[in-house]
Amino acid sequence: MAKQFETDVVVIAAGLSGLAAAISAAENGASVICLEKASNTGGAANMGMGPCAAGSPVQKMSGITLTPGELFRRHMFYTHYQVDAKLVKAYYDKSGDTIQWLMDMGVQFNSVRPAFRAGERTKAYADGEYTWHVVQPEDGSEPGPRAATTMTKRMTEKAQDLGVEFMLETPGTGLIQDEDGAITGVTAVDKNGEEIEISCKAAIVATGGFGHNVQMIHDKIGLDWGKNLFSFAIPGMDGDGFNMCHKAGAGHTPVTMELMYQLPDNMNHFYVEGAFRQPCYWCDRLGERFMPEDEVFNTTFVGNAINHLPGKVGYAIFDANMLKRWKKYGPDIVSHVHPHDLYEGFEAQWNADLETYKDDEGNPYIAQADTLEELAEKLGINVDGFVAAVEEYNEMCAEGYDALFEKDRQYMIPLEEGPFYGCKQFMGAYGTLGGVLVNHRLEVMTDDYEKIPGLYCVGTDACTIYGDSYNFCIPGNTMGFCLNSGRIAGENAAELAFGDGGDEDWDDGDGDWD
Repeated sequence: MAKQFETDVVVIAAGLSGLAAAISAAENGASVICLEKASNTGGAANMGMGPCAAGSPVQKMSGITLTPGELFRRHMFYTHYQVDAKLVKAYYDKSGDTIQWLMDMGVQFNSVRPAFRAGERTKAYADGEYTWHVVQPEDGSEPGPRAATTMTKRMTEKAQDLGVEFMLETPGTGLIQDEDGAITGVTAVDKNGEEIEISCKAAIVATGGFGHNVQMIHDKIGLDWGKNLFSFAIPGMDGDGFNMCHKAGAGHTPVTMELMYQLPDNMNHFYVEGAFRQPCYWCDRLGERFMPEDEVFNTTFVGNAINHLPGKVGYAIFDANMLKRWKKYGPDIVSHVHPHDLYEGFEAQWNADLETYKDDEGNPYIAQADTLEELAEKLGINVDGFVAAVEEYNEMCAEGYDALFEKDRQYMIPLEEGPFYGCKQFMGAYGTLGGVLVNHRLEVMTDDYEKIPGLYCVGTDACTIYGDSYNFCIPGNTMGFCLNSGRIAGENAAELAFGDGGDEDWDDGDGDWD
């Protein structure tokens, strides 16, 4: 017989959105049990750097006057209003206060910054806003990947202080409903394999999508992990909550991935990957350029472009002259993510990887050669097409004008001095987005837009706010949505637990505004 527990609210998973939901529900008086499949909290957020917000204290102290309303409008223009405006507005309206909420827990922010700065001619869709609230690591070091671990630690401590009970290594397995479909409990299995049943008044699903489930990615998105996609595959993100909600009657929304570009296993090849994120020569496997390389800073646009190339693979190539230039003057595009000493540390990792960094069939991901022909052969690029396209490109460099794509003249540097360095560029992503239909209160709804009483879904399973492309010009967006959707759901679940969870101005699908 299953072990029995009882609480007001069950939060299923303790990643960023789950932590926010648990804290918020507990702050509003609810007793909370938080299930987590892993042995620690934080989930994918432990790899990140910080959330998006508008109207925060950090922005105000920096003289940044961006308002939630301005960010909302920019976001909706970017998505062409193909997303839920009420949900987007609720998120941004909450976001500035959420930064203060985190600061009150002891989270410190190093700075607020854009992910990049773009030239004037690309501002329409590419120029980044100052929304990215980068967490200051607790050891005082310069922020980089995993900086947000400090934030999830402070949030975990806050949840524990509020009495949230964490059950680690205890994944949720199902939702219990009464005859009317309302949530009355959650089932789980603990680390000893014992079944658990928790009675509750509300459940908040926060399991983070299915970025670790290769079969689901293939079936629902049409990409093959390890072949044409090398997204972050966080263990445990197997679609548990996605499937759980749909089994309970949740409505369906399109599932996407926030595409970008990267090398396979990029975190273990960080200097090499960072070195190639420059406006050098980018081409497809035919050898032909496919975009103006001065726009490779926008990883979303490049990921989208690679998705439509032959074989879904691109190539970035530079020569000895470009490498000398970057060593002396620094990179043309400065990343806030990759190390600042990229080219000081480049050759050590490059030489270590050159003979071993290959796919399962022995084909190299990176290559070096003294001639263009040899480089093309090693990487699998059409030799004749590549040589002809590079010759055309070098002629344009000599003329100082890119007649094909109008690449910024300052980056029109010929590819002509060996040795030549090249790498394959694949689509990457942080995980999956969407699939579960919710309203602006993060209440789960059926395909007929009827609420499932007591069921909430937050974080990436509910994140359908980007349309067809991640909004890279508003950085920190996914972490921001996770935090604020969790916080909103926690408040509403606590309200429901105490007998009043309705939304008087929401149409629940029966034709009456009640």
